[in-house]
Amino acid sequence: MDAADILASVLVLGIIIVSLLSNVVVLICFLYDPEIRKQVPGLFILNLTFCNLLLSVSNMPLTLIGLVTTGHPGGSDFCQIVGFLDTFLTTNSMLSMAALSIDRWVAVVFPLSYHSRIRHRDAVLALAYTWIHSLCFSTVATCRSWVGYHHLYASCTLCNVRTRAAGTQFIIFTVALHSLTFLLTLIVLCVTYLKVLKVARFHCKRIDVITMQTLVLLVDIHPSVRQKCLDEQRQRRQRAIKKISTFIGTFVVCFTPYVITRIVELFSPWPISPHWGVLSKCLAYSKAASDPFVYSLLRHQYRKTCNLLANKVLKRSPLNSSSLRMENTAARCQNNSNTTNNIQPTANKPVCP
Repeated sequence: MDAADILASVLVLGIIIVSLLSNVVVLICFLYDPEIRKQVPGLFILNLTFCNLLLSVSNMPLTLIGLVTTGHPGGSDFCQIVGFLDTFLTTNSMLSMAALSIDRWVAVVFPLSYHSRIRHRDAVLALAYTWIHSLCFSTVATCRSWVGYHHLYASCTLCNVRTRAAGTQFIIFTVALHSLTFLLTLIVLCVTYLKVLKVARFHCKRIDVITMQTLVLLVDIHPSVRQKCLDEQRQRRQRAIKKISTFIGTFVVCFTPYVITRIVELFSPWPISPHWGVLSKCLAYSKAASDPFVYSLLRHQYRKTCNLLANKVLKRSPLNSSSLRMENTAARCQNNSNTTNNIQPTANKPVCP
């Protein structure tokens, strides 16, 4: 192993650890909090978490073994199963992100009719499509023996076929796969989230107009309060842009290098560096580690659930702490009452809140 392989191995190991821990936390929050389970986006997040967890325990460890041993991990049949999972899970996770973006677009653009437009039945149908779509491509690749160990990516995934006729079919299949998964998801993400940003900016402008009119009427308002209102307007716009950029940016940064490498590999007469192939695969794996933070753990409901779980594990529940404060207050009131009775025996006892 050279220095690049050691760095790549450490990177894959770090991605595995972060992906496992973060996705397990999301799964625990989903199972613990009934409010999260009632929400329609929770089904899409659950499916995305399932794909990320399965990818973390099946494909990523074999890539790590391939980097460490610089050879074929496992037998041919076992590698075909893992290659099937690689195609299925990656496709399924991309389509789940597209479904989440459509859900958020409907929630922002049609807030009053959201619950009638997006129901649990509709979410189940969307998930059924993502599974059928993913199973079709992964099954075709497996039946055509187009999955196996690929030395360029040090992983069990789609691999090229040597014969001319089969090679042409493989090229058509690979282009169709990435067009109907990566490109389709990217288009859906850009269209829906940019529309969400447009609506959010429109509402921000309306709020800004009302705020400015209020500030004009309040001529005696302190300059610091006026500046605070203006700062909140600017932060509101920046938060909307930051969220949209995170959703689209993480998808592009993580998947684009890998997809471009797969396409270039089909037509380029020159060999591609194995170090770049492994790096592009690591970037694709990193999406499984970043998804829990992008879609779940940074949201208020998940943060609240995580805090409750942490307090429960550490035995510092809010109920215990509040009851302890009430007991301390009652004890202080009792002491004050006894002191008052000793000084003024004829006075009425003070009433403690």
